[in-house]
Amino acid sequence: MEPLFGVVLALILAAASPANDSCTCATNKWAVCAQDGPGNCTCRLAGSDHPVDCSTLTSKCFLMKAETMPLKEKRLWRPPQGVLDSDGIYSPDCEDSGAFKARQCNQSSTCWCVNSAGVRRTERGGRSLSCSELVRTRWIYIELTHKRRSSAFHVPDVTKALTELFESRYKLHPKYIAAIKYDPPLIQIRLHQNKKPSWDVDIADVAYYFEKDVNNDSVFHSNGKLTVSVNGDSLAIDKLWIYYVDEKPPEFCMRQLAAGISAVVTVVLLTAGVGIAALLILRWLRTRTYKKFECKEMRE
Repeated sequence: MEPLFGVVLALILAAASPANDSCTCATNKWAVCAQDGPGNCTCRLAGSDHPVDCSTLTSKCFLMKAETMPLKEKRLWRPPQGVLDSDGIYSPDCEDSGAFKARQCNQSSTCWCVNSAGVRRTERGGRSLSCSELVRTRWIYIELTHKRRSSAFHVPDVTKALTELFESRYKLHPKYIAAIKYDPPLIQIRLHQNKKPSWDVDIADVAYYFEKDVNNDSVFHSNGKLTVSVNGDSLAIDKLWIYYVDEKPPEFCMRQLAAGISAVVTVVLLTAGVGIAALLILRWLRTRTYKKFECKEMRE
């Protein structure tokens, strides 16, 4: 009887172990997961009550919020280095859907408007700053270079490898990949998404996941290093740039342009003024010399 009991116990433990090991969020290493029933694993964002759908990507807003949390609220996970951008590290305000709120503020009561990718699109202002809408980012341009190699990849192979990568790893439908251009060692990827259906991932989230992967700070639970294979050869990414294009032009660009035009006009006016003044002075000196010469002749 005892051997039979031991066999049954071993089977139970073997069945329970995979269940416990599988209670993790494959697409979000910062999610806190718990087994709340037989075969039922619930995952929520660290330090918040928002449930996480681990079958798809987590919104960029929620990810940024999780990144800026203190270590004690992240249990045993090592906190990332933080979000590096021109505006510094801040904890974004997110809608319940995971979308960025149009206005973001930091602890010093400085506010600015952002697009749907969370990128600043206005000058900074005070708490009175009004952001009437969340402008959607519909184009994302990704530029990357790969490390030097003896021979370049074939263009169709690069296109195929990157299309499969974005589709399999980031759940992005190929219809949102508008173009892939390869001019060794530069690779340009253009993502286009006017509207995001509820069942599709957002291109801003895809770009953020991809950026974290390239910087060896993957959001995926496996935390493995990103490997891209082009027809069996490794594509070693060297540098990465991401550009965001919104439905409406960013407002601070026009202000900067106006300031630049004003500066140019000021310089031109000052130059013209100095030139006119110099001409007047030279004319006055010539007139004065001529009058002196006339007086000298009359005396003689």
